[in-house]
Amino acid sequence: MSELTFPEEGELVVCTVSGVKQNGAYTKLDNYGDLEGFIFIGEIASGWVKNIRGFVREGQRLVCKVMRTRKDGRSVELSLKSVSEERRRDTMQAWKNEQRANQLLKVLGEKSGWDEEGVRETSTELIEAFGTLYSAFEESAINEGAMTEAGFEGDWIKDFIEIAIENIIPPFIHIKGTFTIECPTPTGIEVIKEALLAAESFSDEEKEISVTCHYDGAPQYRIELKAPDYKSGENTWDALCEKTLAVVEDAGGNASAIRE
Repeated sequence: MSELTFPEEGELVVCTVSGVKQNGAYTKLDNYGDLEGFIFIGEIASGWVKNIRGFVREGQRLVCKVMRTRKDGRSVELSLKSVSEERRRDTMQAWKNEQRANQLLKVLGEKSGWDEEGVRETSTELIEAFGTLYSAFEESAINEGAMTEAGFEGDWIKDFIEIAIENIIPPFIHIKGTFTIECPTPTGIEVIKEALLAAESFSDEEKEISVTCHYDGAPQYRIELKAPDYKSGENTWDALCEKTLAVVEDAGGNASAIRE
């Protein structure tokens, strides 16, 4: 087994139980080809395990922690009890996301006329740029310029973005902008504070919308908006800009907004 396809000690891995014995369970690591793993009965659960089959069964998918490489150099020792419920849930979701991303890339490959090698090479490049394949789709669903900004080019980019938008639901969207605010009046500082507070007033915990203001050096102020979907994000941003600029202009100042 090559070093590139071998998990590191301490890594959390998704594996499928291939056999259950009295002293432990055998597994196949889902993301590492034919690599085998073994969970000793003492690593199945905290406390005494009377019947191992009460905790694991053949065909069951688990999240385990890699403890060490076994002497044969072709398998690893795993621990099930060392993985908290939260980490198990997060790791499993990330694994499912990556499986879905691989399927979407295959769809793109078929549409673009790529062979298996072409799909594999593109996957590798996207993972190098975004960390995971799913992140590439997710970033493109949130920001249509993400692929270009990462240095990718070609006719396939348009199809990639369309597939991302149609199939990936981002956890939230980010909208950022720089506001230039000048108010050369005796109460100018108070007007600017009022304008920024007006922007932040669009935060709505119930709707999962948050707005934060940051000082970038007068006369520029950065406003960041986070929303759960495009529609609410865009609507909030438009209303926020209108209200913020109006506060300044009504007080005799000048203000403009440039969205990033």
